[in-house]
Amino acid sequence: MPVIVVANPKGGVGKSTLATNIAGCLAAAGHAVMLGDVDRQQSARQWLALRPPQLPAISSWEVASDHIVRPPKGTTHVVLDTPAGLHGKRLEAVMRIADRILIPLQPSLFDIQATHTFVQALRQHRRAGEVQLGLVGMRVREHTRANEQLHHYLSTLPVPVLGWLRDTQNYVQLAARGLTLWDVAPSRVERDLEQWQPLSAWIGQ
Repeated sequence: MPVIVVANPKGGVGKSTLATNIAGCLAAAGHAVMLGDVDRQQSARQWLALRPPQLPAISSWEVASDHIVRPPKGTTHVVLDTPAGLHGKRLEAVMRIADRILIPLQPSLFDIQATHTFVQALRQHRRAGEVQLGLVGMRVREHTRANEQLHHYLSTLPVPVLGWLRDTQNYVQLAARGLTLWDVAPSRVERDLEQWQPLSAWIGQ
């Protein structure tokens, strides 16, 4: 059962947007998906509460008193959203169960600095050889200097860039209704689905 973790210690980089859409992508492909959140605020659970029941099911996680993730029976894929400031014991707990870690970041100096430090920490972890890492550019605006700087920076990291997701209100409007790109007519989000193709392929490996 693959466990895909979406993580970056920097807040506001688009972790929840990425995590919910990964879960939606897997659910649309027929997988039994659990979406969890290691943040006490449980943003993922709040999003799931908005999700229409007729859509492909995405389960929430069950947390026992010892805070160990207990996937619902039959779960084939786990997607975990993580909070800002992920480090120490909480990072260790995530690393123990992660098979893949996706690191979203936006075209800003602060995101780049936080991501650089985080990638270094992950590559030095004792499980570094067992966990696949991937980067995703979020809220990217083409033909801007910030976007060019982000492309240049990511080209220097020994981690594959799996996608560049544009800055669009589609994600905001869908999230407000518990939806993902895979829950609406493809023609409405055609450009976004195209941007997700390499990321979807990596997720489905």
